[in-house]
Amino acid sequence: MDIRLYEKTLQRAFRLLSYKGRTVAEMRRRLLEKEWADTETVEQVVSRLLELNYLNDEEYAINYVNSRLAVKPLGPVRLRRDLQRRDLPPATVEATMADAFAEKSEESLLTATIQKRIRLKGHPTDRASRHRLMAYLLRRGFSYDLVLAKLAELG
Repeated sequence: MDIRLYEKTLQRAFRLLSYKGRTVAEMRRRLLEKEWADTETVEQVVSRLLELNYLNDEEYAINYVNSRLAVKPLGPVRLRRDLQRRDLPPATVEATMADAFAEKSEESLLTATIQKRIRLKGHPTDRASRHRLMAYLLRRGFSYDLVLAKLAELG
């Protein structure tokens, strides 16, 4: 093992972590981007970061979900897809989703999203505006049936 290469890779990892939290897979990918990096050294650095608890996929997923739900509520479909895009293990994704939606129901998040959208854009008055609202809610990841039911309640 080349100790200088290990130190250089470790310093790069710390620099990457100083900007934002990262998943194990993301860190591995980012470290391997450099032409001087080799797989063995990257694996040693990732192991060390896991040992020091600088990398923790479960904690990352929980923090990500909580911040997303606090800032702009998302439905479970979109949230699950966003977590999967971050290359988190499937078991971590499912456990995090179960915890997140045990605390807050999809229906309450949808209601809050609709109310905020109506405050900003006004109440949907015609078919086109209802369609735009529905498309917006579906893009936010809420389930189709629930969106239809909530829009029917709006009248």
